[in-house]
Amino acid sequence: MSANCDAFTPPKQMLPFAEATAALQAAVRPVEAVESVPLFEAVGRVLAGGLSALRTVPPADNSAVDGYAVRAIDLVAPEVRLPIGGRIAAGQVLGRSVRPGEALRIFTGAPIPDGADTAIPQENCRLDGDSVWLPQVERGANVRPAGEDFLSGDIILPAGKRLLPQDVGHAAAAGYAELSVRRRPRIAFFATGDEVREPGQPAEPGTIVNCNAFVLHGLLQRLGCEPLYMGIIRDREVLLRDALAKAAADGVDAIMTTGGVSMGEEDHVKAAVEALGALNFWRIAIRPGKPLAFGRVGSVPFIGLPGNPVSAMVTFLMLARPLLQTIAGVVSQAIEGYPVRADFSFDKKVGRREWLRGSLYRGADGGVWTRRFPNEGSGVFTSMVASSGLIELPEDLEGVAHGDTVSFLPFSELLGG
Repeated sequence: MSANCDAFTPPKQMLPFAEATAALQAAVRPVEAVESVPLFEAVGRVLAGGLSALRTVPPADNSAVDGYAVRAIDLVAPEVRLPIGGRIAAGQVLGRSVRPGEALRIFTGAPIPDGADTAIPQENCRLDGDSVWLPQVERGANVRPAGEDFLSGDIILPAGKRLLPQDVGHAAAAGYAELSVRRRPRIAFFATGDEVREPGQPAEPGTIVNCNAFVLHGLLQRLGCEPLYMGIIRDREVLLRDALAKAAADGVDAIMTTGGVSMGEEDHVKAAVEALGALNFWRIAIRPGKPLAFGRVGSVPFIGLPGNPVSAMVTFLMLARPLLQTIAGVVSQAIEGYPVRADFSFDKKVGRREWLRGSLYRGADGGVWTRRFPNEGSGVFTSMVASSGLIELPEDLEGVAHGDTVSFLPFSELLGG
């Protein structure tokens, strides 16, 4: 990162995307409050500390098949006949060691008794009265050893992990009924603009519907945040200043706005933030979404997104999302793009990172290709609905020719946090 990337020191020129994201994340800290939640409520939460297993899984050697437990040493020929000396179902124990020269009927998941070391599937065996004919197999066949999954005391989940359903199941297997997680970040947000109206209000000449609020509300929820919507604030510096001050006084973890962050005469967000704290008015070398304001209201981080709906969503995903994940305490945040073939050509400005909206399909050659949405206008939100992800074009790229390899970022991963 360059020396000019302090998050609260205005840059002298447009910042590269990587430097801007690094500076944004470095300017915030994770929420400190921790709470305990039952496992049914843990999916999507961020683990506060590394999780050590409270038990060994599996707790004892057990059978991987329905069949017969034996000592491999008793399998002295390609096929041997052994008496059946007992029966062990899952959840039961035999209560004694296996005797030399006997077979024990056993079912999947049942513990292997002391002395036995091998399990043979029933379909490979032949019953003969109270005895069974068994094939010769290797010692240890079809036995799941104790601790095959993990041992008591092992770290099974790291601190800072956003919990997936499989993580919660893993924690249950390790002996937990509830988990310590970080408190959800509380994010206040509002839209700005005299022309903005809520859905259902009269469609007066020159007005637009406030769709950004609903997109941001959903995005914040998907990231595990607690969204606090404050409505639409008109383009008056005093009104914006009052709304920002109220949000900061409510003890939120960040404040987010849409619109009013450009350099026009009616863009008052910058002045309102500076009056209450500090602002680094980012000019980032990206498209869409070059104007993105970042600063603080008092000590509360502030993010001002562009007003155009495509720009607002793209800058949220690519810039605000990693910042909010840092506040939430998420440790691993990197999302790597997938290499795919471009079913389009595109001229690009060098020195600027761009994201095109696109979708994937399987080509006749068996490879994965991407088509870009034909209209790149930042007000055409249909492009976000009709596409399945973003095509990322790095700064040094001059353009894309048909068949070139490009990087594709699926919405399914960007929206998952």
